[in-house]
Amino acid sequence: MSTQKAALPPHLWSADALASAPARVLTSGHAALDAELPGGGWPLGALIEVLHPSADTPLWPLLLPALAAHQQTEGGRVVLVNPPHEPFAPALQAAGLAASALLWLRADNPAAQLWGAEQALRCADAPAVLAWLPRARVPELRRLHLAAAQRARVLLLALRPDSAAGAASPALLRLHAMADQADALRVDILKRRGPPLVTPLTLPALAPHLHALLAAEHAAVSAAAPPASAEVLLFEPTRAPAAPGTSHAPVPLLALDRPALAA
Repeated sequence: MSTQKAALPPHLWSADALASAPARVLTSGHAALDAELPGGGWPLGALIEVLHPSADTPLWPLLLPALAAHQQTEGGRVVLVNPPHEPFAPALQAAGLAASALLWLRADNPAAQLWGAEQALRCADAPAVLAWLPRARVPELRRLHLAAAQRARVLLLALRPDSAAGAASPALLRLHAMADQADALRVDILKRRGPPLVTPLTLPALAPHLHALLAAEHAAVSAAAPPASAEVLLFEPTRAPAAPGTSHAPVPLLALDRPALAA
């Protein structure tokens, strides 16, 4: 008698192994994370939840590699619904995601946030939707999951507080991310089609290009030796020279410790 296991249908999986790949996946850009995800990447056409302890959790290094690659392949806009901070364009640009490819939707209440996310999912020109949904309920998340399922190649990420970890979720994949050290991000997989993740992953909290950028700027600032009480400012928007007899209004600088940069 043969002891070979029969192949399981795609919607079933053994409890001690990762499920077979969904219809389409997108590499996360992190080899260690891809190795723990069914199919080896973020599932497309489905809801992915990323839980985090605070608005300052550095989530961009976790998400940017896939976002930039997907936008470059598919074109169109990456839609940000209700982000807690203004996206820091130089860091995103350095990762390959141009500021012109971003569409930022402001939404102050849960109904507006859900509406904005649903409309973005219906837009064929939006290959990726990131929605910060601090107060979304299970039926609302299910609506987003079903809307994403209508578009096989859309990447849908819902960013939610980790206080929601004890609630049910229709998400196909659910992660928890938090800053572990100054240069590390601790990522745990709360829900996947496969066995529980025994040991959380440790990923860089700063992407290599951003780490190099900050190191170079830090060296330049250190060489200038500013007073200890001075604010360290790294980026200044470019501007055209003033015409003779005129003067520019002061241009605000972008400080190193902006939450958007840290993320």
